Amino acid sequence: MSKQIHPVLAAGNRLALAGYQATHVLWEVQEGVATLTLNRPERKNPLTFESYAELRELFGQLKYATDVHAVVVTGAGGNFCSGGDVHDIIGPLVDLPAPELLLFTRMTGDVVKAMRGCPQPLIAAVDGVCAGAGAIVAMASDLRLGTARSKTAFLFNRVGLAGCDMGACALLPRIIGQGRASELLYTGRSLGGEEAERWGFFNRLVAPEALLEQALALARELAAGPTFANGITKTMLHQEWSMGIEQAIEVEAQAQAICMATQDFRRAYEAFSQRTRPVFKGD
Repeated sequence: MSKQIHPVLAAGNRLALAGYQATHVLWEVQEGVATLTLNRPERKNPLTFESYAELRELFGQLKYATDVHAVVVTGAGGNFCSGGDVHDIIGPLVDLPAPELLLFTRMTGDVVKAMRGCPQPLIAAVDGVCAGAGAIVAMASDLRLGTARSKTAFLFNRVGLAGCDMGACALLPRIIGQGRASELLYTGRSLGGEEAERWGFFNRLVAPEALLEQALALARELAAGPTFANGITKTMLHQEWSMGIEQAIEVEAQAQAICMATQDFRRAYEAFSQRTRPVFKGD
């Protein structure tokens, strides 16, 4: 039988996000799965200063959420995200002094840090335009489902900027390889859906009308699994990028020993012994 968490620890480290009132995105939680929808379809869902900040805060709070075990990130109206809003962001940035520009770029980078730092698997459901910061949000997710008609572009050099934005030079080569990442970041060209699947950017392609439901089905599958252990897997996938093999094997030994102390591990063994399917509870 699992023990109740101490009230002091519960007050500081447990949070329910089902009732979170989002201002600049749509947020819904059902049965452990959250759906985060970028919702400016008339402009292909561009990001603003305010939506960047809300994403940073929302992903940051997920590490304390007790009622969210997987998240689907999608866009409204047949597009994922067209990047930073040209009028609301790009225009004002032209006139800002360097210290304030650094505040902005650090804030956008904090969105990716929060995405990688939350324990829940993040699934990007990508249709239509997925450009600039939108491509970064898809890249920073753990899994990506796309459509054949989707177009993903890391187009920073098209606006006179370097391709090293929000961790792209670190994350993208690990997903699709150094040479392919270099091509996209140097040229800013669009990556079509079928090519993105061949290159490994998308885990698989889905018909547009089935995209969200399949992403939610995958999220529900993950949410029904050993969620504490899933969080450890995500942490290790992220941290081991900078480790040598011997160090990675040691930290995985420690991580797996922690998971072996969970009730979910015991449930899996008992279910196997009884020839039933385990019901995981994340403890």
